[in-house]
Amino acid sequence: MIEQDYILRLMREFFEALELLLRSRKSVEIKIEKLQQLYEQYVGPADFYHAAPMEEVMASFERFKPEERLYKMEMLAELYFVDADWHTGPARDELMQRALTMFRFVDRHGKTYSMDRLKKISQLEKQLANGKP
Repeated sequence: MIEQDYILRLMREFFEALELLLRSRKSVEIKIEKLQQLYEQYVGPADFYHAAPMEEVMASFERFKPEERLYKMEMLAELYFVDADWHTGPARDELMQRALTMFRFVDRHGKTYSMDRLKKISQLEKQLANGKP
């Protein structure tokens, strides 16, 4: 029960921090820098999550307790999703593909139904299929 409370509090804190960042009126460069800090704070090294092959990214979650893994994966999917909006070209496509991979995995293996997650999966699939933002 204590573990569950911790995870829920962590998720709430994460989404509040992400929303605060999205509402910020700062420049995109500053937002990207702050987003990198969210990677570091909630899932791990931003450089690793941007550069590593998805197999290594997925394997990296083994370091978390089993009950935390899917929540951490969903945090990473959200970070990729937001990150993609602030990039263009191949970097944007790569981040969108990474977000899609993570969202699909969480949706397939998680026990929580999320309309928001399904909407993001659909949005990413359409954008990647059309090659449009």
